[in-house]
Amino acid sequence: MTKTIRFNAFEMNCVAHQSPGLWAHPRDRSWEYKDLNYWTDLAKVLEKGLFDGIFIADVIGYYDVYKGGNYHALQQAAQIPVNDPLQLAAPIAMVTEHLGIGITASTSFEHPYTFARRLSTADHHTKGRLGWNIVTSYLESGAKNIGQGGLRKHENRYEVAQEYVQVLYKLFEGSWESDAVVRDRRTGIFAHPEKIHEIGHKGEYFDVPGYHLCEPSPQRTPVLYQAGASGPGKAFAAQHAECVFVAAPRQSTLKNYVREVREQAAAAGRDARKLLIYNLVTVIVDETDAKAQAKFEDYKRYVSYDGALVFMSGWTGIDFGQYAPTDLVRRVETNAIVSAIEHLAGGDKAWTIEELAVWGGVGGMGPVFVGSASTVADILQQWVEETDVDGFNLAYALAHETFEDVVTHLVPELQRRGVYPKAYAPGTLREKLFGQGPLLPDSHPAHRYRDIERVKREEAQVRTAGLQSKQPEPLAQAG
Repeated sequence: MTKTIRFNAFEMNCVAHQSPGLWAHPRDRSWEYKDLNYWTDLAKVLEKGLFDGIFIADVIGYYDVYKGGNYHALQQAAQIPVNDPLQLAAPIAMVTEHLGIGITASTSFEHPYTFARRLSTADHHTKGRLGWNIVTSYLESGAKNIGQGGLRKHENRYEVAQEYVQVLYKLFEGSWESDAVVRDRRTGIFAHPEKIHEIGHKGEYFDVPGYHLCEPSPQRTPVLYQAGASGPGKAFAAQHAECVFVAAPRQSTLKNYVREVREQAAAAGRDARKLLIYNLVTVIVDETDAKAQAKFEDYKRYVSYDGALVFMSGWTGIDFGQYAPTDLVRRVETNAIVSAIEHLAGGDKAWTIEELAVWGGVGGMGPVFVGSASTVADILQQWVEETDVDGFNLAYALAHETFEDVVTHLVPELQRRGVYPKAYAPGTLREKLFGQGPLLPDSHPAHRYRDIERVKREEAQVRTAGLQSKQPEPLAQAG
């Protein structure tokens, strides 16, 4: 197999991220998340290992399904406290030259006009190494705390997201022409006003009439990431995403997902091979299988039972705290996680609540691969060969030990096999990932918004036609 394997580091500006309880391990550093040197140290490790990027997750809100409240989330630091991810872009960029920086931000909780400025600023500061992971959010607590009362319905959240990215495309791609900024000291002209356009957006959810506040950044639109396993989520990814993050526990699940998303991307007129798909995995690697297994057993001693079920309850909407540890998960009716767990186990295993907590206690919902570099490399290559996935979003068990072990042991083995990069490509993140220019390709839906004046005329015609169709029929006159 010659397909290159790609890595992202899956992180979050919080404690322990996907491995609740392991912050108490004496070698773990994740409690330092609030200190910049935590992030700059990690960034240097990842760039040494030629990772595509650091993929920083985020949630607005907190997990309050387990046992009907957030007591255990707070006690176990289950993604609370959690700090803002976008502020990490600049310090990470300052200590690296190539590492991509993927930032998660929701279309549900921030207006696109102000968010566009924050993204463009970060793309400028990183010299074009920024990515945006587009999410619609799933925590009721987040919506309630910004005055929305509660989350929109799932399908409606994707309708909002569709318009949200349309606004951003107009701002990023169409508002400032490529030659608008001249910075001519002789004439005293910084930019040509006639080449800077109001976007005139008037939609169902957003009205944004004016100009983008920023001049074009190196990529204009940052690299677009998306993670969605539902029907609307996959359709959205196929239409918009350049990189897709999925958490499939089994090869069969991942293979079907990859095939379906690529087929939908091709149907949308995009190059399906230019869609990079990363699956969630946790790797525990050492010099030998025995050492790696001993390390894994050591990690499991620190797993928080309550912390793991805080996540499982929050992700599924089912309060697993109402059951005894020995109760079977299969007894929970209408619970989507039941089918996922049974699929993971081949359909013939009855999981107890305790087993579910232990399984999810290291690395969350993704598989955990344990062994020597040779053993883990065999597994990763087999997954790539069987599923057509492009790479892996690596979660950590211990910060930064997990990533240091991957860079020390696994990366050299994959390089020796000729299936892992030996150097970064030059340019922006988009150029490094796809080997083309810094801007979105013409096949991407954002392309049409580069001629913003034409788009405004077309949208005005549609609005006019819609208003005319709603006019009442004229009354018939008496003869």
